Amino acid sequence: MINYLKPILIFIPILIIQLVVIPLISVYEIVPQLILLLLVYYTLIGGQIYGMILGFIFGLFFDLFSNGVLGASALAMTISMFIVGYFYSENRITENISTYLFLFYLFISSVIYFLIYSEVGNFNPDTKLRVILFEGTFLPAVYTTLFGILLVVFQSKRKFEWAKILVHSQEKEFYLLS
Repeated sequence: MINYLKPILIFIPILIIQLVVIPLISVYEIVPQLILLLLVYYTLIGGQIYGMILGFIFGLFFDLFSNGVLGASALAMTISMFIVGYFYSENRITENISTYLFLFYLFISSVIYFLIYSEVGNFNPDTKLRVILFEGTFLPAVYTTLFGILLVVFQSKRKFEWAKILVHSQEKEFYLLS
């Protein structure tokens, strides 16, 4: 069972970081989307419907507090979490969030998000498709995935520590039984 309040409590500081700190580390106006990182994580833990609901809510709040087109992020995050939700499996939750599969899922969702957001939020008819696909979709998706490496390393380290605790407790049981 997922604690439904936890993602919202984590979302608030992530939203503040996304709006205040992340623009400061932009590279040629290309910024990562940390909210997607959080959404992919909780979609792989909670499933497709849960991820879509969170995607819509988080996207709507992101649209309200940023200067973007109202509803563009909500739509893009909902659709990208719909796609990521297909990778959800109750039997593979720890594999999905603590291995490099997470980066693959994050990259796919980032490409989908930035593609939809670039198309919906772009009002300039002179923008070329090449610019939208490369500068508006691929580069931000790679940048977002680079931030995902930190989460995977953290999850892998945490998983390794749990494995050490489990082995240590099994050794104690073995000595007690002998």
